Amino acid sequence: MDPKTFTLSRRAALAGIAALPLVGCGGGSSGTTPAPVASPPPPPPSAGPTGVPQPGLNAIAARGGRRFGSAIASTPGNTNAGSIQNPAYTAIIKGECGIVVPENEMKWQAVRPSPTAYNFDRMDEIVGWAQREGAAVRGHTLLWHRPQWFPNWLNTYDYGANPVQEAERLLTEHIQTVTRRYKGVITSYDVVNEAIDHDRNAPIETSMSRAMGSPEAVLDLAFHTARAELPDAQLVYNDYMSWEPQHQKHCADVLRLLEGLKKRGTPVDALGIQSHIEIFAIDPATGVGPYAEREWRAFLDEVTGMGYRLLITEFDVKDKALPANIAQRDEKVADFARRYFELMLDYDAHLDDVLAWGMVDRFNWLQGFDPAKRADGQEVRGTPYDSQYRAKPLRSALANVMAAAG
Repeated sequence: MDPKTFTLSRRAALAGIAALPLVGCGGGSSGTTPAPVASPPPPPPSAGPTGVPQPGLNAIAARGGRRFGSAIASTPGNTNAGSIQNPAYTAIIKGECGIVVPENEMKWQAVRPSPTAYNFDRMDEIVGWAQREGAAVRGHTLLWHRPQWFPNWLNTYDYGANPVQEAERLLTEHIQTVTRRYKGVITSYDVVNEAIDHDRNAPIETSMSRAMGSPEAVLDLAFHTARAELPDAQLVYNDYMSWEPQHQKHCADVLRLLEGLKKRGTPVDALGIQSHIEIFAIDPATGVGPYAEREWRAFLDEVTGMGYRLLITEFDVKDKALPANIAQRDEKVADFARRYFELMLDYDAHLDDVLAWGMVDRFNWLQGFDPAKRADGQEVRGTPYDSQYRAKPLRSALANVMAAAG
C-alpha cells in the first residue's frame, strides 16, 4: 500500500493516530516511510473551561486574522507536565489556543534514534490530541542546524566515499518522511531553526554542512525539499534574535542569512521570531528591561521589505532583574510584554500566528535555563499562567493589546 495515499480507518482517524505500525524504537522494519496521519474534520469548538478567561486569546487574535497558540508536550505516564496528559494544562490550552506546536517531539533527537529508524509515537500523540480538540498544529523543526542539538549519531556519521550525495540523501529522506506523515495536517513548518554561528557571524558548520560543502547548501536543500513536498505550506526560518540591545549583532547576522536565501531563490516564506524577551537589567527610564525600539523596527522593516512574513513562535519573558515581590514582578513582566506586542502589532499586515512557548510557569523551559535563573532562586514568571494555573497580568496584557490591534 502506498503510504502517501493511505487512508485511516474511522476509528484511527478519530484517534488521530496512524493505523500502521511505526518505524523506530517500538519495532517495525527500518528504512520504510511510515504512514501519514490523516486529518479528520475538526469537532465544533467547546465552551471555555472554568478558570480560563473568555474570550480566549485565540478568539481575540482571530479578530486580527491570526491564531494564538502554545507549545505542548507529550509525557506518557506523567500528568504533572505541560503536556496533553495533564488535564489542568490542556484545559488552558483548549480555552486559549487555536494552534499548538510540539515542544521537542518533532526534533531529530526525538524522531530519529538512528540513521535507519524513526519513532513518531509522541509526535503522533500530540497530533491526535490536537485533531480531537479541533486545534491546528505547527511543525517544529525539520532541521535544528546546530551540532549540540543533533542526535549523537549524526555528529559522528560516516558519509562514506560520496559525502555530498549521502548527506543530501539523509536530509532529503528525513524531511520527506516527516512531511509526508503529516501532510494535510501541518501546513506551517519551522524548516530550519537557529543556523547562526555567533563566533563566526556566519551560518554554523555541522557534520552535514562539511559533507555537503557549506551550511548554505544544507539550508537550501532543506527548504527546497520541504517546498517540493508541501507546495502550499508556509516555510519558516526560525531564530531567537530579539529587540534587546545585546541582540543587534545577531539581528545583523540573520539579515545576511535571509538576504542570501532570497538571492539564491531559496523558498522561504517567513521569519519565525522566537520572542524569548529578556529583562536582564532595568532601564531607569521605563522600569523594565532595555530595548532598542528604533533598531528593532529597522530590522523588521528590512525583513518585511524583502517580502518575508513574520510569526511570533516561542514567546515568554525572562524576569531575572525584576524584584522578588510577585505583584510587582508580574506587573513589570506584563508591561514589558505589552510594549513588545504593541510594536510587533504595528506590523499587523505582515504578522501571522502568535505562539507562546508554554502557558504555565512551572513547566516553562526557562526554569531550567541557567542564563534566565534568578539569584533569589524563585521561579521565572514569564508565561500567561502561574504554577497554580491562574491567569496573570501577562495574560491580561496579551488579551488587551491584541484586542486593541484587532
